[in-house]
Amino acid sequence: MPIRNLTDLIRLRLSEILDQNISVDAFYPLSGGSINEAFRIETSAGPYFLKYNNASRYPGMFHKEAKGLSLLKLAAEVDVPTVIEAGETGNYSFLLLEYIEAAPKRIDFWESFGFALARLHKHSKDFFGLDHDNYIGSLPQMNNKHRDWNSFFVTERLERQVKMAQEQGLIGRSVVSRFEKLYARLSQIMPVEVASLIHGDLWTGNYMTGANGQAVIIDPAVYYGHREMDIGMSRLFGSFDPAFYDAYNQVYPLEPGWRERVDICNLYPLMVHVNLFGSSYVVSVENILRRF
Repeated sequence: MPIRNLTDLIRLRLSEILDQNISVDAFYPLSGGSINEAFRIETSAGPYFLKYNNASRYPGMFHKEAKGLSLLKLAAEVDVPTVIEAGETGNYSFLLLEYIEAAPKRIDFWESFGFALARLHKHSKDFFGLDHDNYIGSLPQMNNKHRDWNSFFVTERLERQVKMAQEQGLIGRSVVSRFEKLYARLSQIMPVEVASLIHGDLWTGNYMTGANGQAVIIDPAVYYGHREMDIGMSRLFGSFDPAFYDAYNQVYPLEPGWRERVDICNLYPLMVHVNLFGSSYVVSVENILRRF
């Protein structure tokens, strides 16, 4: 259970925000997260979602997640949990969010989700990156701005993960060499597009069904990037329903060959998994590099 002063801080902040005296009545641990402790909090104002961790373990993680959620909320295209508070107390950092009550999917769930993501991706900037760095999983994610996607993808995404894996002894020089050959070919592979506002970590575990039966996206690693990064992630660990992609393409058609290119996009999350979970993911990386 969270430490006492964290409980007291949540009670005080909710009381201030809602302008009434709030009691925190119970904590119920939630499963699903491998990085942070997560709870459903029962209060006199209803349930909330809390996750917390040691503040020194992942500095600024929850503040950055809150900024990402707020950016997606501002776009107003796909539902995300409302941020109540991100902060620190003692040795702990925490994120308090609206609690999403799960419900069965509406019959048009996948079509609506595809339409919404396509609309989100139409929010763009004239650079690739973000005005701050954040995290993907528990790894820092650098978002230095670049004018073109390929330089951003190589410098801020692939090279950083490849270097980390090589320093940990998880990949050898032959894999590094294959990556270097791919870098030289990216301009022939990836279509030139404007930078889209993307979720950044849109796998099957990072959406849920809200009370209205529509998709809610959670745990973002937001930046302005190539929109095929989200499409790729949606097919990495179990694919979204085909109706999702059909709907997406009605609103914002993908360039021909996108199904083949998703493997290039997924080199980044796969290398993140190499660095987080070990060499079992290297085979998947090598198979993609051999193909391209």
